[in-house]
Amino acid sequence: MNFLTRNKADIMLLGVAAVWGSSYLATKVLTERGSVFAILSARFLIAAVIMLAVWSFSKNRRLDRRGFFIGVVFGLTQAGILSLETWGVKLTSATNAGLIISMTIVFTPILESLWLRKWLPRTYFIAATVAIVGVLLLVSGNGFHAPNWGDALMLGAAIVRSIHVTALGRLTSGYSYSSVSVTFVQTVVCAVVFTLADVPGVFASYSSFTIGDWLDLFYLAAACTVFAFLVQLWAVRQTSAARVSLLLGTEPIWAVLIGITLGSDVLGWLGVLGALLIIGGSYRAQAIELKHRVVQVMPAGPG
Repeated sequence: MNFLTRNKADIMLLGVAAVWGSSYLATKVLTERGSVFAILSARFLIAAVIMLAVWSFSKNRRLDRRGFFIGVVFGLTQAGILSLETWGVKLTSATNAGLIISMTIVFTPILESLWLRKWLPRTYFIAATVAIVGVLLLVSGNGFHAPNWGDALMLGAAIVRSIHVTALGRLTSGYSYSSVSVTFVQTVVCAVVFTLADVPGVFASYSSFTIGDWLDLFYLAAACTVFAFLVQLWAVRQTSAARVSLLLGTEPIWAVLIGITLGSDVLGWLGVLGALLIIGGSYRAQAIELKHRVVQVMPAGPG
């Protein structure tokens, strides 16, 4: 891999992190225009159409009964995560949403270590505690008080997403399947679930969406869903998994920048301190976990 190719992968991954960071503000705006399930229904119907085109041109479309089952099950869990996230964004700020959901980086290795019964080093939990303290400071605003429902829902989404990622990694380990096909099934399942969850609200919102709203929905479907997935598939073959994880981990930074500059979100000094602790603690925990994983898989020396 030459220098130019590596830089291209880095730029594309930063682009994914940026569009994910911007998705909270775009979703926040849309929740003022229509129902939560209508927004998600439109987003995933559009994404399903795009994924159908991608799947049609894909060279590997292998999908047996197990792969289809995985796509359906994890489509349902993904629908649950996105429902929590979107309701959370509706009830809190875009900045808070982007920062709190980043706790997935901290929760996932803990759940995976419980599954594998291989505990993480003490330093990981120190870093995780720093990030959790950051969440408490963030939701306190300019003074200590209970988090609102939006903050609580985003924290719940981070926990459920961690369970989803851990289970997906464990249940698909050693199993060969087409990522495009499974993702296509997941996308269709999400579109169906969200549409059936609120049929009257979906039709009412569809008829009231403006051209600008539909453009926002297309952005969420094309950029934040399909583009992000395809870039990850490509980039993981161009660089290391650790580097992919690190670059995608900049998502909360983008969420803060976009929420404050474009969304007029305001952070008090406690919120700023909380944001720094979340980002710093999450990054440190991620680095410790990656190093620990490398040490675990390294073969023993001659002896």
